[in-house]
Amino acid sequence: MNDKIISKKMYKWATNLFPICRSITGPGVRETLKYIQNIIPELKIESISTGTKAFDWVVPDEWTIRDAFIKDDSGKKIVNLKNNNLHIMGYSTSIDKSLTLDELDEHLYSLPEQPNAIPYVTSYYEKRWGFCLPHKQRESLKSGDYNVFIDSDLKPGVLNYGEIILKGTEKEEVFLSTYICHPSMANNELSGPVVTMAITQWLAALKNRRYTYRIIFIPETIGSIVYLSRNLDYLKKYVIAGFNITCVGDDRCYSYLPSRDGNTLSDKAALHVLKHIDPGFKHYTWLDRGSDERQYCAPFVDLPIASIMRSKYGEYPEYHTSLDNLNFVTPSGLDGGFTALKKSIEIIEKNIYPIVKVKGEPQLGKRGLTPTLSTKNLKNEFLLIKHLISYCDGKKSTLEISELLDESFWKLSP
Repeated sequence: MNDKIISKKMYKWATNLFPICRSITGPGVRETLKYIQNIIPELKIESISTGTKAFDWVVPDEWTIRDAFIKDDSGKKIVNLKNNNLHIMGYSTSIDKSLTLDELDEHLYSLPEQPNAIPYVTSYYEKRWGFCLPHKQRESLKSGDYNVFIDSDLKPGVLNYGEIILKGTEKEEVFLSTYICHPSMANNELSGPVVTMAITQWLAALKNRRYTYRIIFIPETIGSIVYLSRNLDYLKKYVIAGFNITCVGDDRCYSYLPSRDGNTLSDKAALHVLKHIDPGFKHYTWLDRGSDERQYCAPFVDLPIASIMRSKYGEYPEYHTSLDNLNFVTPSGLDGGFTALKKSIEIIEKNIYPIVKVKGEPQLGKRGLTPTLSTKNLKNEFLLIKHLISYCDGKKSTLEISELLDESFWKLSP
């Protein structure tokens, strides 16, 4: 399947998933997982009960939101969940009450520096209610009484996540993780899942997969912590590389955030790919972390997980606002994220430690690998073969030799 078809397919998935009101638990997560499962039937959906302990955390109550609005004293809905699901503060409790503007204002959230944007705000672990709206609209509110209505449940339920395991010829695993817990935001939320879906389809179609691929769609933070608490010993034993997949959908730049170790196979593959597809990529440090790499690379977890992104979370002005929409994310941006991850995974799949089978320099001419007529101007490709063979002592991988020769892995590997 060509790149144009893949990029259009990913953008269509993002468009279909965009309206769903997701949170870390609840119907929006299940609806999203069911959509993914319809496209990738191998996805297994798991449910973890409220109150389940996971390391230092506990699975919270499940949140369901049905409706939410603010009416002015004329009865007009001036803020309405059904117009944009970012209008409701995540995990808001129910209320049906008349308030003065001063009383209401204590529960309003806006961004003075971005007056036309609706901010994304949550309160997962403290009971609150609130509405988010553009600052320009907030400033225009007149004194008077306002009817505030939120129809929601916050009660014992489950946390859901999805898992796919694609078996390889080897038991060692590559771990791919993305999150499905944000409402209508395109780069910070949906680019990760849709690119991961496309990567999953590509991996599933690979013949003779070398490694086993463990792919999960989870709520950020609490989902990764729950998953680790259930699988850590196995993951530490078998995972040799992996990526946290988020913010891979815009056209502005490429970004890299290392594992805490900074020198894993994932780090080396990501850096090699980005150096060759975008030499000007932004190189962040572990101190710039903010997504699930915090969990996967935490002390005593220490999985080899790095992040390849387009515009990194927290670093673009549209982040966590209604401006992070389907105009900001593009088919070409998604294709770039897909390509960078695909190339990195190809390196991991094909990376070997080659060993030359003869002592001394092998005679390449009789094998058709170099000209039999010696001239001053040998072709570069023959020199590249000689350079490669000179490092084939079983101590250096194909990726390490590519770096030594300053050649791309996909040129050297064949």
